[in-house]
Amino acid sequence: MSLHINNVTISMPNSDVLLSSFCLQIAKGEIVTLMGASGCGKSTLLNYIAGHLSDAFQAQGNLILNNNDITEVPAHLRQIGMLFQDDLLFPHLLVWENLAFALPNSIKGKDRHKLALNALEELQLSALANAYPHQISGGQRARISLTRLLLAQPQLILLDEPFSKLDSDRRAKFRDWVFNQIQQAQIPTLMVTHDKQDIPGNSRVINWQTESHYAR
Repeated sequence: MSLHINNVTISMPNSDVLLSSFCLQIAKGEIVTLMGASGCGKSTLLNYIAGHLSDAFQAQGNLILNNNDITEVPAHLRQIGMLFQDDLLFPHLLVWENLAFALPNSIKGKDRHKLALNALEELQLSALANAYPHQISGGQRARISLTRLLLAQPQLILLDEPFSKLDSDRRAKFRDWVFNQIQQAQIPTLMVTHDKQDIPGNSRVINWQTESHYAR
């Protein structure tokens, strides 16, 4: 699995250019970090990759995911998972139902329940299966949110400030767990963050303001 971003330019109708002829390749299991000031277009790039770019923007270039051009593919068919600072679990569904919701359509009936419970067992959170999201802690919701993303079997992961709402102790543990899960699954990942502490070791970093590339 790999992502190729080829000569992508994103601009506003008033000709303000947020990104010009941007190129990037992310290999399977690699986590590339994108840093820069608020409002410089980092999240806009993630939305473009995911297929959710607002009509307020214009874009050129192309996206190749696993040798397939997905530039014009509808968002729901791109097989891209996104993790935000908010967990976005469905409040009206039980924890196990939130996980089962993400499973591929090919998995039917009782198998969906079984796989959701298996995932919770691996997280050591089986006792939360029949709880609602508002009844569990922020750290638990964060772990369940990432697990739900992985159960959907994405071909690419986009992380948009996913750790910013966690306190420092939970943040470090959850961050390391997220990176370990991604690397085990060998999924290419692009992460946006403001915090240098969130950058995984030995990874590439792109500083949007200076357009410099370096490894931490």
